[in-house]
Order: sequence, then C-alpha cells, then structure tokens
Amino acid sequence: MAVRAKITGTGMYVPETVVTNDDLAELMDTSDEWIQQRSGIAERHYVREGEQPSDLARAAAERALAAANLEPAEIDCIILATLSSQAEFPGTSFFLHEALGFGETPCFDLRAQCSGFVYSLACANGFIKSGMFRRMLVVGCEVHSTGIDRTDTGRDVAVLFGDGAGAVVLEANDDENDPAGLMEVRLHAQGEHARRLWTEAPGSGHYPVRIDHQMIEERRHFPHMEGRFVFKHAVTRMPEVLLETLNAASLKLDDVDLFLFHQANLRINEYVANELGIPEEKRINNIERYGNCSAASIPMLLDEAIRSGRLVPGQIFSMTTFGSGFSWSGAVARL
Repeated sequence: MAVRAKITGTGMYVPETVVTNDDLAELMDTSDEWIQQRSGIAERHYVREGEQPSDLARAAAERALAAANLEPAEIDCIILATLSSQAEFPGTSFFLHEALGFGETPCFDLRAQCSGFVYSLACANGFIKSGMFRRMLVVGCEVHSTGIDRTDTGRDVAVLFGDGAGAVVLEANDDENDPAGLMEVRLHAQGEHARRLWTEAPGSGHYPVRIDHQMIEERRHFPHMEGRFVFKHAVTRMPEVLLETLNAASLKLDDVDLFLFHQANLRINEYVANELGIPEEKRINNIERYGNCSAASIPMLLDEAIRSGRLVPGQIFSMTTFGSGFSWSGAVARL
C-alpha cells in the first residue's frame, strides 16, 4: 500500500490583543456595521510591541507537536508559509527553528500568500510519499498588523487582516488498515493578476534602492487590492478547484464531512457554499473572530474544527483557498 501523509497533530495561536471594529472606527472613517456587512469580521488579534512572528509560530507548533505526542527532535523537516516575513532574510522558519531548538533539522519558507499553507502541504506530501522524510511540521504564520494602512486611504484593506499562526504535524502512514491521510492536492496560479492584490515596496525590483521617500509618500509600502476584481475571481476559482480536487480523489460533495474555506471574506465563502449547495452544518468559519490571517487561516480553522469536535478521526474534509498572486488551491484528506 502506498505511503500517505497523515495529519497527527494540530495547533494554533493568536496574540492576546483583540482589536474590534469599533476600535478601528476610532482611527478611520468606518463602522462595525460597514465592516461586518462587507466581510463578516467583528474583531481580529494584533501583536503587541516586542512580539515576533516566530513567537506566534512557536506557540502553534508546540501545540501541534504536543497533540502528535512528538518532540522537536523527532521532526525531519519544517515548512513555514508566510507573506509577512519576520526579516528580509532569512525566512521566519529559521527563527522558529531557533526558538524550538531543532538542531540541524532542515527548514524553509514558502510564499504563496493565502494559498501558502495548502501549497506547503503539497510539498510535505511529496517529501513523505517519496520516502525522503517521515515526519514534517507545516506552519502558517502571519503578522499583518504592523504593515497595514490604518487611515481612511487604506481602510478597505486594513479592516480585513489579523495576526495568527496555525500548525500541523504530518507523518508517514503505511498502515493498510488506516485510511487516514491526504488524498489529493491541486495547485493553481495566474501571475498576470499579481498587481491586483499586492504590496509593491520594499522590493529588489526597484532601482537603485528597494524603497525611497517617494514610495512611502505614495503609500506603496502598504497593501493595495482591487476588491471587486478579487471577489469575482475568488468565487469562480474556489468552486473550480474544490470540484477538481474531489474528482481527482473520486469523491463527491456529499462524501465530504466538513468544508474548510480560506477565511478572507465571509461573503466569498457564503457565495461559494450557496453555488455548490453545501449546507451550513458542513462548513465552519472563524473569520468573525480573527479576520484574514492569510497562510495561517486554514490551519487555524482546522485546529479549531478538531478541538471543538466538529471534525473527528475517520471523517473526510476539504481545504480550499484563493489569494494574491493570484493563487488558488484545494486539498482533501481523511483525518
């Protein structure tokens, strides 16, 4: 029987500081009603001064390792997905590596924005199925709050994002009596739309410096999004990749016990679910409490689903994403 990559532990962490819509309304021309109508978000969590992305990643990773009954020394490789790196270089995974005392365990960052966690799962799945590694730690971690424009100019984007981290442990499963594991993963991208949702600076594509005073004055160091364009593509690509992934696994929508959608905008998820006829009892959201945590959203949602009992061993679940790049992805697994 072929080796499968089985999820044996999950964990998540968000900073203690809660920022409500009313809090943001004190900084910009917005309101709780306006934000909730357009996104479904009521609050999000922000890091406090001195709190680093690797601190969030460490807390999530420790909980995932504890759930899997493993020590850091038993992990063969670490992949960390993020679009908000702790430093220009090296990647955040190296700071997590230091924090957890991983010795000489290999690690690397992966940048695929809101699809980063599922892209990372695909990489880990390949490593495990090839026999190169047997135990892997996959982390999604974001600190958005220190890089958003909390003024009227940036409010459409700023109200959407929060900070958080989620992690899973994947282990090789070659037990023919245990069907648990990743069943299929599908990845897509469309680079022609990269500038529809991006942060332009700082960047090594600028000459002679990566950022200058003019870029800052023009607010090009903050994220910019063509909201309607992004929404239109998200509600098209997410159903496509979900059905593609299920078809590749020889599954139907009715076979899935729980659907996990990327937590970018509750209205997107509701639209996709209604288009596919997915009942409310088969989906779960947490965007109202955390906002969009990009690469951390799916593992955070998965951890909450498992710890709340919404997802139990033996059940089939799907993960569907869409994000900057454009990137979109789908995965289906049995817990």
